[in-house]
Amino acid sequence: MALAASGMLALQSPAGASDARRATPAADALPAHTLVGYLHTSFANGSGYTRLADTPASWDIIDLAFGEPTSATSGDIRFGLCPRTECPNVETKDEFKAAVKAKQAQGKKVLISIGGQNGQVQLTTTQARDTFVSSVSAIIDEYGLDGLDIDFEGHSLSLGANDTDFKNPKSPVIVNLISAVKTLKAKYGSGFTLTMAPETFFVQLGYQHYGPGQWGADPRAGAYLPVIHALRDDLTLLHVQDYNSGPVMGLDNQYHQMGGADFHIAMTDMLLTGFPVKGNAANVFPPLPPEKIAIGMPASPHAGNGHVPPAEVNKALDCLTKNTDCGSYKPHGKWPALRGLMTWSINWDRFNNREFSKNFDAYFGRVT
Repeated sequence: MALAASGMLALQSPAGASDARRATPAADALPAHTLVGYLHTSFANGSGYTRLADTPASWDIIDLAFGEPTSATSGDIRFGLCPRTECPNVETKDEFKAAVKAKQAQGKKVLISIGGQNGQVQLTTTQARDTFVSSVSAIIDEYGLDGLDIDFEGHSLSLGANDTDFKNPKSPVIVNLISAVKTLKAKYGSGFTLTMAPETFFVQLGYQHYGPGQWGADPRAGAYLPVIHALRDDLTLLHVQDYNSGPVMGLDNQYHQMGGADFHIAMTDMLLTGFPVKGNAANVFPPLPPEKIAIGMPASPHAGNGHVPPAEVNKALDCLTKNTDCGSYKPHGKWPALRGLMTWSINWDRFNNREFSKNFDAYFGRVT
């Protein structure tokens, strides 16, 4: 999803985390149509560094990218601002904390995103699980954040050979992640904002393949499904990355490719309709409510493979929310309450003259 973070800092948890802000259930505190974006916080790349205070008002959820582990299996998550040698205009820590409070005063949610392309997180032991909880809590408390985004990619999650039922997972990395997130949600209460950004390989591919199976398939196939299912009541938003993806079979049993509205329609329909895991009609992944779904898209051609222009974005929204302009794929319902869009990233959108966020605001008639 992004380049690796650098310049990590260990953070201590102060007393008096801002739990009062989390009294309202997280979903209730979001706009009816929500725009989610990742902010390159701990690193710089070709899009340039954007200070949190300068993030445009269009963004309702700002995911700070990224918190990363000290090693793949430690569970010890660290987060720090981009080094000044890499980002000359980076804020001080105090300025950054003040910007978090200012965004929250405007009704925005600011989350720590864990993982990313280079941040492999494998909670193989209960010790790693507990370290994950304590270290993530320390970051949330230090910066006064609203919650957590799980962006585990690569080899973070995988299923064992005997782990065949998404409703009853056995693999330690799956079981420990579920337990850790439930502990964090219990600590901070119903207002704790929890989002996930899995890749299609870990979710929709589960329609065809789940774990290694008898033919020795990739053990990561569908590996997010037990996590999403176990946390569906705690989840604020699921925004699958509909980009950097190979062809994926939809509910019409046809392969869908990135690059147009059709891919977003087919992939989102699977989440809103539910689907039999590995084609087993007796083992159906239940649908998620539209209020918990946002569609993940790249903000510009530079941001990732699968970018589509605003006209295709709007076609996808029209089809899923109004059943108009659907093209070849016909979804199984109409969901006007679809929550919104997610993008990688705020920085790339700004680099691209804010085409993505301006189109979102115009489509939903938002004034920001």
